Amino acid sequence: MSKRKDFEEDEYVDPNDILHFVNLGAGNEVGRSCHIIQFKGKTIMLDAGIHPAYSGFAALPFFDEFDLSTVDILLITHFHLDHAAALPYVMQKTNFRGRVFMTHPTKAVCKWLLSDYVRVSNVGVEDQLYDEKDLAAAFERMEAVDYHSTIEVEGVKFTPFHAGHVLGACMYFIEIAGVKLLYTGDFSREEDRHLNIAEVPPQKPNILISESTYGTASHQPRLDKEARLLNLVHTTVRNGGRVLMPVFALGRAQELLLILDEYWHSHAELRSVPIYYASSLARKCMAVYQTYINMMNDKIRKAFAERNPFIFRYIKSLRSIDKFDDIGPSVILASPGMLQNGVSRTLLERWAPDARNTLLLTGYSVEGTMAKLIANEPIEITTLSGQKIPRRMTVEELSFAAHVDYIQNSEFIDAVNPDHIILVHGEQTNTGRLKSALMSKYHNKKMDVKVYNPKNCVPLELHFKGDRIVKALGNIAIKKAKENDIVSGILVQKDSIFKLMVAENLRDFSDLTTTVVMQKQVIPFYANFSLARYHLEQMFGNIKETRNKQNEVQYVVMDAVTITQTASSKLVLEWVGNVMNDTIVDSVIAILLGVESSPASVKITKQKCTHHHDTVEDRVERLILFLKAQFGDSITRTESGVDIKFDKFSASINFSNMSVQCESEVLKTRIVHVLSRAVSTILPFVEPDQLESMENESSAQNDDNPKKIEDKSKQGVAEYNPAETATDSSSQDAASTVDNEDEATTKSDNSTSSNEDKTETKMDEDDPSTSPPSEQNASLQDDEKDQSMLSTVKTEPEQD
Repeated sequence: MSKRKDFEEDEYVDPNDILHFVNLGAGNEVGRSCHIIQFKGKTIMLDAGIHPAYSGFAALPFFDEFDLSTVDILLITHFHLDHAAALPYVMQKTNFRGRVFMTHPTKAVCKWLLSDYVRVSNVGVEDQLYDEKDLAAAFERMEAVDYHSTIEVEGVKFTPFHAGHVLGACMYFIEIAGVKLLYTGDFSREEDRHLNIAEVPPQKPNILISESTYGTASHQPRLDKEARLLNLVHTTVRNGGRVLMPVFALGRAQELLLILDEYWHSHAELRSVPIYYASSLARKCMAVYQTYINMMNDKIRKAFAERNPFIFRYIKSLRSIDKFDDIGPSVILASPGMLQNGVSRTLLERWAPDARNTLLLTGYSVEGTMAKLIANEPIEITTLSGQKIPRRMTVEELSFAAHVDYIQNSEFIDAVNPDHIILVHGEQTNTGRLKSALMSKYHNKKMDVKVYNPKNCVPLELHFKGDRIVKALGNIAIKKAKENDIVSGILVQKDSIFKLMVAENLRDFSDLTTTVVMQKQVIPFYANFSLARYHLEQMFGNIKETRNKQNEVQYVVMDAVTITQTASSKLVLEWVGNVMNDTIVDSVIAILLGVESSPASVKITKQKCTHHHDTVEDRVERLILFLKAQFGDSITRTESGVDIKFDKFSASINFSNMSVQCESEVLKTRIVHVLSRAVSTILPFVEPDQLESMENESSAQNDDNPKKIEDKSKQGVAEYNPAETATDSSSQDAASTVDNEDEATTKSDNSTSSNEDKTETKMDEDDPSTSPPSEQNASLQDDEKDQSMLSTVKTEPEQD
């Protein structure tokens, strides 16, 4: 299908700003009114009628051309068949799931009118659109609204206004996302005996969807039409003829009945001529007219104060055409108005050959119907049985149809003042002429008003670009942002209304609720948990350590991911699911899965060969034995070390810092020399800082001694080397008996080995990858504390 657009092809248009309009019926035709409006995700159907010239499925609008499941709202303007007869089919036979609205009188009349349509339809069961059961089910879903009440459904607002035409007829003022539309349906701007004229809504619509039934034709003044009608009727019955007035069961028929009843009341000579209303449906629906007097004009309400004008004095109801005593002149109003079938068609075929009779066509005649055919006054007509009969009766067209003519329509359009006009419900010729007249009018006035008359199933696209207004609510509104400030939050759109708020205000200002999705993943992990922290810190920096309710240690990475180690050698990762946290988790998992095979992990977790080491107390005892071998039993154990008495002199050795206190410089030098040999032979058992103090003290003594040895390699220095300390106690005892030459050699070897170990240790310390976690450090330091205590004693050569 081709599309018509009101904007340039090369102009970029946001699809959300395009309003789509399509006729499923009544496009360049009268009948099966059905129109679709789509804008901002909302879909509205206007009317759902049948075509009076067709029957069965051929009479339906082109429903196959549109997905009715997308329709949100269906608005019915009035009860006439060409606007409402397809409604039960739409509601019960299609995938339509929307809501249906109409005025209270329309709903009341539809119940009877559509039931009568099902009854009189002369189609087979296979072509029947719906049955009484479908009609009853559909009727339950129809919703009635009051005039001037604004209803909002899913963001669409609509207000019904009086349209004239028939009881309960309305025009709908619709608003979707700020765009305003007015759909007139069938409307009349001429006041009659019982109906109000069509109202002009207080707001200006952007789009007017207007009927164009009579095109550029003009009606006679109402009083002139009434006078001509009554004159034709009076003349015909006075000459012994019969008057047939085909009408719709409800609508203009009530107006004509009021006119005839009033005329018969004022002309006594005519009271002997019967007036019949041949419609059982009208008789049923007269109660509706009496009920809704308050919706009619002031004239009928004043008359109703004295008597019910719809209780006619000179008009009788014709229950059955078979019981009609067709003798002498008479006036009969019969349905249907298009003479397609029913009582009006039967009487037409009976009375057409008699020249005394008169056929008064008081309504609009649709193309393809008998009413339209006979209006051209043919010599003969075809009966329903297929026979040809002569047409001698007089045929007069006198439109009492409650539709606007060109003058009334033009004045109404000017009062409404729309930007776009879409013409519907008119034959192609009449619609085309009205379009040309309106375009010429606005061109002369230099007004930018666009007029369209789309055909059925040809979409029309109109561009409406409005400002998007965002309302700030909650915490954002409290801050009162200034011009050019950047405001961030959650933008919520409902029914084309935008609201900006923070997440915690969603419950207060919208129908939305927030949900936090906590994600959990379990991965196997057999390494030390502190090793995981070490590797994570290399990537993410500081890692927080917490404890859960079960007092289990947890690591928190970037305040987003919590890691817990289970007893089954698994790590449980938990985080709030979002784009950023998911990215962090991906990195964390990649690191953890590589911890066990990482070279840095292997180096950090390597352990020395475990074997037995003597305790510090054991080594102290051996040191005392060593000293007793040199000084005999003059050694006494003290709390801090030992005391040695030699001749008249005494000396004290403090094992905590290996210091020697003695008044005799010769004895002191001797003790220090022996102590140096003992330390070089026995495993060290003091802390490095204590040995450093001892070394400084011995150095100070050597500085005062003129016989000190300048060469450091010749000093009595013994450093602990782990590779050389793994000797058994028997070899250590044997070493204590070496002479000075052997001692010099041993000192030199120890010095060389110590320097090599120092070099290797420094290289390890410079390598950051070998720095173990805190727990591993504590374990290693405790193990090496007893094995790597360095004892250094500076000595001077032994004096003879």
